[in-house]
Amino acid sequence: MKDLSLPEPIEAYFEADRRDGQAVARCFTADATVFDEGRTHAGLAAIEAWKTAASAQFSYLAEPFALEQKDRKYIVTSRVTGDFPGSPVDLQYAFTLERGKISSLEIKP
Repeated sequence: MKDLSLPEPIEAYFEADRRDGQAVARCFTADATVFDEGRTHAGLAAIEAWKTAASAQFSYLAEPFALEQKDRKYIVTSRVTGDFPGSPVDLQYAFTLERGKISSLEIKP
């Protein structure tokens, strides 16, 4: 992450992802959505619950290594390593930013 110049809300997300669900939720707008593993999580409470559940199930570390911008989306490719089946895996995180926070995030292989 140190070699990439990530927009501040995205850098804050990856830092918060190392901590807990509350820290992650603070990176988002009040009406934000996260799409991950076929499910949509809408609103701060749902986003916090999503992150808390993911952290309880597996320990992992996401390390961003590529960034591109397409229209209003920032696409970050990150290597995710942990104690989950298939580790490590490269995932794409598609962020939409609004007013200095994340308004949507889609995570896909």
